[in-house]
Amino acid sequence: MAKFYLQPEESYDTKIGVLINKFISKVQSFPPGTCPLVVQYASLRASMSQTCGKCVPCRDGIPHLSFLLRDVLAGEGDETTMKKIRELAEMIRDGSDCAIGYQPAFEILDSIEEFKEEYESHIKNKSCAPVVGQRIPCINMCPAHVDIPGYIAHIADGNYADAVNLIRKDNPLPTACGLVCEHPCEERCRRLLIDDAINIRGLKKYAVDHAAADSVKVPAPLPDTGRKVAVIGGGPAGLTCAYFLAQMGHRVTIYERQKALGGMLRYGIPNYRFPKDRLDQDLHAVLSAGNIEVKYGVMVGEDIDINEIRKKHDAMFVGIGAQKGKTLLVKGSDANNVFSAVEMLDGIGNDIIPDYTDKVVVVIGGGNVAMDAARSAVRCKAKDVRIVYRRRQDDMTALHTEIEAAIMEGIELITLAAPEAIEVDENNNCIGLTVQPQMTGPYDHGGRPSPVKANKPPFTIACDVILIAVGQDIISQPFEDFGMVANRGVFKSDLTTSVPNMEGVFVGGDCATGPSTAIKAIAAGKVAAHNIDEYLGYHHEFPCETKAPTPKANVRVQIGRANITERPAYIRKCDFEHVENPFTYEEAMQEAQRCLRCDHFGCGVLQGGRDL
Repeated sequence: MAKFYLQPEESYDTKIGVLINKFISKVQSFPPGTCPLVVQYASLRASMSQTCGKCVPCRDGIPHLSFLLRDVLAGEGDETTMKKIRELAEMIRDGSDCAIGYQPAFEILDSIEEFKEEYESHIKNKSCAPVVGQRIPCINMCPAHVDIPGYIAHIADGNYADAVNLIRKDNPLPTACGLVCEHPCEERCRRLLIDDAINIRGLKKYAVDHAAADSVKVPAPLPDTGRKVAVIGGGPAGLTCAYFLAQMGHRVTIYERQKALGGMLRYGIPNYRFPKDRLDQDLHAVLSAGNIEVKYGVMVGEDIDINEIRKKHDAMFVGIGAQKGKTLLVKGSDANNVFSAVEMLDGIGNDIIPDYTDKVVVVIGGGNVAMDAARSAVRCKAKDVRIVYRRRQDDMTALHTEIEAAIMEGIELITLAAPEAIEVDENNNCIGLTVQPQMTGPYDHGGRPSPVKANKPPFTIACDVILIAVGQDIISQPFEDFGMVANRGVFKSDLTTSVPNMEGVFVGGDCATGPSTAIKAIAAGKVAAHNIDEYLGYHHEFPCETKAPTPKANVRVQIGRANITERPAYIRKCDFEHVENPFTYEEAMQEAQRCLRCDHFGCGVLQGGRDL
């Protein structure tokens, strides 16, 4: 008689699960700058260990494919080797029974096209391409390349002003990034190999909480050059460009259409996420650099001609952002009480608070703007707030922490629902949103499953107000008339931020990339400032007097990551006060000591320099 058994809790599979999690951490923390062929080889070896041995293409083909790739890596491959790799990968792809076999083959064939230059370098030059070389993970992943290990070490020593100064060497808006940065620097943190990524944003916030940006004196500018630079737009890109140019001794004039500086930091991010008095600390510090004049309430292209600005200055930087909300092309979009979420947030930034008392508000979209609009609507006393999104929750582009916070504040997510029509009454007032249920389809070029119409009937969501958050547009036409080339409103530029065929004109931020993050706009402003300086005939260097402290021995024991907590949702959703609680001293010190100082103990000691 057959017997059946429960799987023991301490089975091999359970124990292997622990090893797999550690293996995942190794993959997540793959060092930036690694040769892509090395990554592909490691992936192939992992696939080789997973084969069940049933089908020959997988069992024998993948090991042989890895040997051929190893030959290429070792500089022993040639065009014949590449031909064999292609042919073998195609055979494995077409002949394997399951994904363990055919998926790695797909990936090899894709990598031959994706990393064509790297393969050619190994075949022709017998070495990696010059761009390959391990880099300090957090510094490399930060678009502005801030010295993160250095300022964390200052925090650990209690030198908060020094931490702010070291941040400001590469990023003049430390408060903004301490409160709202999306912290890409944490993605490849080497601490993942031990426990979890360091809370870099949390530590930066702790530094500026204890040494306000405008209380830490900025370095004195270099001698006056007499050169004049116009900066159009006072958002993060324009402010950064202006700050570094002023530090170099150039005279900067910022043209800002609003009554205050900050751009989307002020008029796009609500106070509960980024209090405006904290933004002002960064602004006071930037303006204290000297050499900066600001002209407020000036709409360039309307109030003043762009040609006139260019003639008055030796160079010009355009950082106008993406300040206009996109419309939704559905029936009824012109109804009353249908608004752009961008314009609604802009109004709140100008102290125009809408009254949604007893109203049901629907927000269309799945990005950070949609979350900000929905959470603001709750604070404007809406009875109910619902977010409608045509994809899955997993496909939302908003930060997961923002999505989670919205749900905690009582906002309902209605996903896989594509807006079809806005229903109106006899007075053209919106009374509902009709949506068509969707299902997930094939992946699109952006790496997300495309939504496709599901075989389900449409349904209507009753509402009083609709906020559209489906993207942002750039007011580009005046600049296109000036001669700047744009593709769907996004200005063309090269990696130096210079505008093609326009002498002395540079562009950066959202208007050059499409809506993106503050730290990417800051990076663009920094790069533009250095290239404008070169264009003007200089090569200014202003070394930061603050240096990273001498590293201490690594703490190698596993320690849980300290996360920033927030005020309870039932309290915070009733006001626009800042939602985050500060780190305690103990939390900050424990988190800071988890840093492995990769700038010293890792590959940092091998690096002679890095990109701006």
